[in-house]
Amino acid sequence: MMHDFQTVESTEFRNGMSRLGAAVNIVTTRAADGPFGFTASAVCSVSDAPATLLACINRTSSCFPAFERARFFCVNTLSPSHETLSNLFGGKTSMAERFSAGRWVAGKTDAPVLEDALVSFECELTRAFDEGTHRVLFGRVVDVRRSDQEAALLYCSRRYVAWHNSQVLHR
Repeated sequence: MMHDFQTVESTEFRNGMSRLGAAVNIVTTRAADGPFGFTASAVCSVSDAPATLLACINRTSSCFPAFERARFFCVNTLSPSHETLSNLFGGKTSMAERFSAGRWVAGKTDAPVLEDALVSFECELTRAFDEGTHRVLFGRVVDVRRSDQEAALLYCSRRYVAWHNSQVLHR
């Protein structure tokens, strides 16, 4: 039996998704004209054999053209000390201003890696497709860098939340 269900309205969907807590990440790449990056919570593991993750980028993002042409990207997972950096990469600030904050190094693939990220996953793009307003990037993980930090920066209910050793600290 076929049902003809309507998609929920965008505002209702966004309000519901705001309750879905997620790690805060900065996704980066390097183009001929410099580094590019954006804040993302739409990142997740796909497979461990081969190691693959996905990240989603809005196609209206100012840095979308760089990611559209990119062969490599890096997912840098943030700790609570990176809240200001997350806001910079999530706003309308220039790429130069974004990358002037934080300590960035060139990774194995030359993608920008946040030196003190909780963890960084350098990826080779294996597939990309458009769905709605976003492009979904699939990346084969070619390098992982982990820090000794244990605290993670999360985003839930439209605010940052710090997680440390099973304790949630609202900010």
